[in-house]
Amino acid sequence: MNTPAYTHQIGSKTFHFRDLKDLMAKATPARSGDYLAGVAASDAQERVVAQMCLAELPLTIFLNDLLVPYEEDEVTRLIVDSHDAAAFVRISHLTVGDFRNWLLSDEADTATLSAIAMGITPEMAAAVSKIMRNQDLILVAQKCQVTSAFRNTIGLPGRLSSRLQPNHPTDDATGIAASLFDGLLYGCGDAVIGINPATDNVPQVIRLLGMLDEIITRYHIPTQSCVLTHVTNTIAAIERGAPVDLVFQSIAGTQAANRSFGINLDLLATAQAAALSLGRGTVGNNVMYFETGQGSALSAVAHHGMDQQTCEARAYAVARRFQPLLVNTVVGFIGPEYLYDGKQIIRAGLEDHFCGKLLGLPMGCDVCYTNHAEADQNDVDVLLTLLGVAGCSFVMGVPGSDDIMLNYQSTSFHDVLYARRALQLAPAPEFEAWLRHMHILAADAPFSLQQDLPALFEQALLRLK
Repeated sequence: MNTPAYTHQIGSKTFHFRDLKDLMAKATPARSGDYLAGVAASDAQERVVAQMCLAELPLTIFLNDLLVPYEEDEVTRLIVDSHDAAAFVRISHLTVGDFRNWLLSDEADTATLSAIAMGITPEMAAAVSKIMRNQDLILVAQKCQVTSAFRNTIGLPGRLSSRLQPNHPTDDATGIAASLFDGLLYGCGDAVIGINPATDNVPQVIRLLGMLDEIITRYHIPTQSCVLTHVTNTIAAIERGAPVDLVFQSIAGTQAANRSFGINLDLLATAQAAALSLGRGTVGNNVMYFETGQGSALSAVAHHGMDQQTCEARAYAVARRFQPLLVNTVVGFIGPEYLYDGKQIIRAGLEDHFCGKLLGLPMGCDVCYTNHAEADQNDVDVLLTLLGVAGCSFVMGVPGSDDIMLNYQSTSFHDVLYARRALQLAPAPEFEAWLRHMHILAADAPFSLQQDLPALFEQALLRLK
């Protein structure tokens, strides 16, 4: 280890960082999870010094000084083996600080950022994010445009999609349908109609998939469905002939953390191949849906001494391998042990979105918090608005912001409508056309709903019965 590279002198005081992993952790903006793990800077001075030291490091160091050994971790092997050296040439001469300046420059336009995405490793993205202000994260992410497609196209400029999340504590079909139609009538559901099942077994997954498929088919909705069960359940459902659109799985940034989820890269590849074999997409074949979140590796004691934001960025290498339709960070879901308050949640959401988009992912965010966190809906409003400005691909649409099955607070159908109106953003184009055809969106006002939504809602439920 080249120890002098991680030593910094300020006046008569010398700061020592034992290795690159320690330097990365100390340079991270303060968050409760890193304090819990014992890797955070001791105070603001040490944090700033670590950021100064990190800014001076060449990007090439991340190709040689691996945070988790190659021999011990398949995520590290994936990062190293999939690195595009040709794409990296454009930025290979830069330090982390120079990289930040270049990303903010006019030279780093949308086409250029797309061209170099496979040359950027997750650790490079995490490192540069640690020395960026919130406005930097927003500006660069806005320049990154990533599209994906299945039955509609996600991530186009001027668009904000939403996952319609009609969860129910007993998986009651009528309750799910009521939430589903409520969301559709607010223009939600173009990213996916996705249910977290209360009873998580293969027969129940197949029942819910059949229900969603029936509604999508009956109303000719250009969207996709997903039941957010374990990937092995989805594979079993496919084998039994279930109408699977997307394969869901939570993923993390180390092999050990993914093992705690009961997955590995080979299993994800098997699931992707199974879903592709069904050929259910109409405008694209991106069939994977991944969720991530800072703190998951630490909660599994599988973080290898890394800070939680760097672990999170490494999860995006796993996602990138499988060309997903959707990736979202469930930013405040684990709780205040990892992101203590609204300020930490907002920062983490912007970091995750920036890193995902920079690495070439169709990145969304579940702007959420648990009820024991020091956060509220005003914090949700702030992060939702900032992500909308930053070009976030999709957010959640939950009835009344309150997920009554998962017991956490997220964004509501009304919040999605607010973001689209305030920022002049439209749904996915195919879905927007359907909303107008169904007279849900007014024909003469791009972001206005029809005034007789209660009547439409009642008619939809009657048709379903």
